[in-house]
Formats: sequence, structure tokens, C-alpha cells
Amino acid sequence: GAEAACPSLSSNNNPYTSFGATLARDEEQNLWSTPHDMTHTEADDDRVLYNMIVVRNQLDKDSEEWQKLNYDIYTLRQTRKEVRSRWKHILEDLGFQKEADSLLSVTKLSIISDSQNMSKARDILLKLSEETNIFPTSWELSERYLFVVDRLIALDAADEFFRMASTAYPKRPGGDRADEAPRP
Repeated sequence: GAEAACPSLSSNNNPYTSFGATLARDEEQNLWSTPHDMTHTEADDDRVLYNMIVVRNQLDKDSEEWQKLNYDIYTLRQTRKEVRSRWKHILEDLGFQKEADSLLSVTKLSIISDSQNMSKARDILLKLSEETNIFPTSWELSERYLFVVDRLIALDAADEFFRMASTAYPKRPGGDRADEAPRP
């Protein structure tokens, strides 16, 4: 058949441009977010979401339980979207406008670029969780963001990302809303 020629990536030295292809589908499914679990067990947050969807689909749409579950599923998805958009916002501010989506795309095929970076990535993720408001208070550390941090380390942008996250989403004593613009 007539194959469409793939545009050359040689002019672009960013290794993550090809990651985005399956993004929409994976984001919708929202499963398999612990890519290296060879048993393909979903991460806890995925399992919770998946189980909620399974249960909801067995209920009568007019029932109170269905309404409640539907709301919980919606809330969980909105929280994930919000966290993702915070990360995307900072990535774009860092200058990764074109790459933001692919940097944030984590599928079961994703790999950690360098096992040496693993503990550094974990430390930075923990620091982000403890010292900034980029994640909501109730958020369980998600393995998918470990992959994102690993990519930032590979691009030598992890420390800068942390600095910008601290400015954009400062941890407020006593409260966890960081919706208002940060004070200069």
C-alpha cells in the first residue's frame, strides 16, 4: 500500500515527541498507570476508578447509588485532570509547549530512562508533594508522575520544574487551595 512518509524527527532532538499518539485513548481508559508491573495490575487510583465504573454500570441509572457513584467517578476524573493541567501549565512555562502532552503521557509501554534516576525522581516527587500544592492533599503519589519526573531529569529540567511549582502552587499553611494567583 501507499505508506505515508513519516516526517523526520532528526531535526528534533527531543525523544518524547512520539509519545503522544496513544495519549487520548490511554487518558480516557486511565488504566495501567503502573507501567512496570508485569502482571498489569492497575495502580491503586486506577483500580479504585475502574471498580467504581464497573459497579456503576451494574446499577440502575435512576437509583441514588448510581447518582452518587457517578458523582464520585466524575470528581476523581476532575481531580486527575486538574493535577495534569497544573503539570502541563508548568511544563509550558518551562518552554516545553509542544512537548507537554507527550511528556505527561504515561502508558504501559513507558520506560524509565535510567535506573540511576529512579531514586532521584522519587525524591523530587516527594518534595513536590510535601512542599508544593501541585497535588491535592488527599492525592496518593501516582507512579505515572514518577515517569514524568524521570523525563524531566533526563532533560535537565527537574530542579527548575520544582522551583516553578513552588512559586505557582505554594503550600499554604492551614489550607490546601492554591487557586488564587500566587503572590509576587
